[in-house]
Amino acid sequence: MSGHSKWSQIKHKKAATDAKRGKIFTKIVKEIAVAARTSGGDPDGNPRLRTALEKAKEVNMPAENIKRAIMKGTGELPGMAYEESVYEGYGPGGVALLIEVLSDNKNRTVSEIRHTLSKNGGSLGESGCVAWMFEKKGYILVEKSSIDEDALMTIALDAGADDMKNDPDEENYEILTVPESFSSVKEALEKNKIPLSLAEITMLPKNYIDLEGSAADQMVRLMEALEDNVNVQNVYANFDVPDA
Repeated sequence: MSGHSKWSQIKHKKAATDAKRGKIFTKIVKEIAVAARTSGGDPDGNPRLRTALEKAKEVNMPAENIKRAIMKGTGELPGMAYEESVYEGYGPGGVALLIEVLSDNKNRTVSEIRHTLSKNGGSLGESGCVAWMFEKKGYILVEKSSIDEDALMTIALDAGADDMKNDPDEENYEILTVPESFSSVKEALEKNKIPLSLAEITMLPKNYIDLEGSAADQMVRLMEALEDNVNVQNVYANFDVPDA
């Protein structure tokens, strides 16, 4: 799981910079609007919207922006019609890629993604070519220095977590849940004043490809290039790279 942990933390730290440029705001506004359009504007009955609102809170998005995004999704305000797509492909070294997109111009966006992949040693694949390599999971990281392992495990498992992992080479405990239990586990940890390094619903790879040297550098550049596309909401990949 270490590969996922490393890249997730890199993304998490990068979000602050993206927020200053407004890019992360644009992506979260789209997610809020689509979540509200799909299942209504009440976060209590809409887990996807609740997750999007938590992301908005993390990057200090103004309340007015959030309100307008929800109203555009529910149709109370006019808004753009975004289409959801998932593209599959490969990166350097045969790394599997899942790319989630929200776009108002599907043809333009897939052309941009294809260009980004080919420019960075990757390629677009057929639907279904790599999706089977991933599982949708709730994923939470807790710094080992913040709590005893047994105490954390008891709280997490009692709240509905599937598993907790302790990699001796990593600084965090990893807690895994089914998506339906993610909110209850996260709330239980927060209720017990346990600081979370990361908490998200994500697509976890079932196995990893180790990359080093130029292939690792190229893979990181590809991930950054894909995530810099304002229409790309999430990129998932099954690679692991050295800490350096």
